[in-house]
Amino acid sequence: MRRKNVGIADVAVHRVDGGTAWQETDRLAVEEPLEIRLEYVVAGTVTRTNIAVTMRTPGNDVALAVGFLFTENIVRQYAHVDTVRHTPAPNVLTVRLKPGVAVDTTRLERHFYTTSSCGVCGKTSLEALEVDGVAPLADGLAVDPTVVHQLPGALQQAQTVFAETGGLHAAALFSREGALLRVCEDVGRHNAVDKVIGACLLEGQMPLADCILFVSGRASFELTQKSLVAGIPVLAAVSAPSSLAVDLAQAFNLTLLGFVRNDRFNIYAAPNRIDRDALTTNPTLS
Repeated sequence: MRRKNVGIADVAVHRVDGGTAWQETDRLAVEEPLEIRLEYVVAGTVTRTNIAVTMRTPGNDVALAVGFLFTENIVRQYAHVDTVRHTPAPNVLTVRLKPGVAVDTTRLERHFYTTSSCGVCGKTSLEALEVDGVAPLADGLAVDPTVVHQLPGALQQAQTVFAETGGLHAAALFSREGALLRVCEDVGRHNAVDKVIGACLLEGQMPLADCILFVSGRASFELTQKSLVAGIPVLAAVSAPSSLAVDLAQAFNLTLLGFVRNDRFNIYAAPNRIDRDALTTNPTLS
């Protein structure tokens, strides 16, 4: 196997088409573990804690780590971070907090283990999934339905690694007018979201109250929680949301859209942010 770049690997494969077989090179998305460690000072003593191991596509690791800590309410703002460094190996990232920054050690008692397919592994009860310190989102953002219809095409054009491998999820941040602000790819959709949010956090762009987050695949509880922590009022997904994601979105006034594709979408929560004046109601479908 040979790396083309940090996110793509060239692999020899045997292709079979009917009764014909041949060998050539295929390009795959890279998947490797990243261990996230946290260093903080307690009573003058430096404490080191292993926070998470996530299977991710290399690239944007700093944004991924910072975004993960932020959306899990372990780090409340980037100003609390002193340094972020790869040590002792490329797949180990240590986030050191500034002296005096308080850490909720009870949150660190929960062991994180996230994989590319499951972002909530290790959270053993519904109580452990509660969003704390997050208030219901304010009204105000109004999105034209035509903007929502444009999201899939804009995301597809921006997925450079997916175009070569066909094996990555993506998360993209759009303005209310539909302008693409940022896109990140990863084998895990939750990692892609953390990379987007972490990059915005690094650049001091929080909260993201005028933005739309669009994700490939489904909208899970965890992605809804991450959107809420970042103050994103609209979460849209190519596929379906989970029932728990809908419950959370409804409770916190987050507009949740599913099956956003082929000029269609479903509104599962907070329909007030979709400009209904731009829609024609079909009475036979009511």
